[in-house]
Amino acid sequence: MSITKESELVGMKKVSEVVGTTLKLMRAYAKVGMSTKELDAYAGEILKSYGAKSAPYETYGFPGYTCISVNEEAAHGIPSETKILKEGDLINIDVSAELNGFWSDNGGSFVLGKDIYNHQPLVDASKNILHKAIHKIKGGVKISEIGYIIETEAKKHGYKVIKNLAGHGVGRSLHEEPENILNYRVKTNRERFKKNTTVAIETFIATRSTIAVELNDGWTLVGDKGGYVTQHEQTILVTDNKPTILTEANGIWR
Repeated sequence: MSITKESELVGMKKVSEVVGTTLKLMRAYAKVGMSTKELDAYAGEILKSYGAKSAPYETYGFPGYTCISVNEEAAHGIPSETKILKEGDLINIDVSAELNGFWSDNGGSFVLGKDIYNHQPLVDASKNILHKAIHKIKGGVKISEIGYIIETEAKKHGYKVIKNLAGHGVGRSLHEEPENILNYRVKTNRERFKKNTTVAIETFIATRSTIAVELNDGWTLVGDKGGYVTQHEQTILVTDNKPTILTEANGIWR
């Protein structure tokens, strides 16, 4: 959305702090032996305490408050009582919500407990690439150039990017223009970031796959060639200079 008055910025800051805090608390709450359903229920209580509503549930009827993807799941994992978290699991949590007519989105991947399967390098690459990409964004920068940075940095680390998942505009709804802030460069895309707009920038860094495919449950996405995928996401305000990270409460870079 385009921020045109102070009250809109305040609204975006409030909902962004809610989703960022929820993500941070969920990460700390996750324990070996816990079901993803229990972790999601915890998130639901946090959102409720702020008066916020789950964006995927409100928008798409998603069967959970948050998306929790484990190991080979790339995105949109459904919280389940039968999915039990284990030592060394690669977990991705995506939290988005609506509060007072404003919407914000953020996400992060992490290793639960000891990194016995060596997922941490992939997690770190995803975080660092997002940080680098976001800090190149300001009004007038081509969206395709940010995609180029993400893909180039992924290749430097020996990884690939998922090409059919993308960042997006956010604010008055969960997905707005620009709809496709891709993780690679499309040279024909001449669209540029606009000052005073709010967008969700996210990395999808993969070990083997380049396309996410949907499972029979109608939600869960996995890589087309297997392997693992990490995602990190922040909602930002585009400015003339360094962007404002609205969801920084999530602490994904700390």
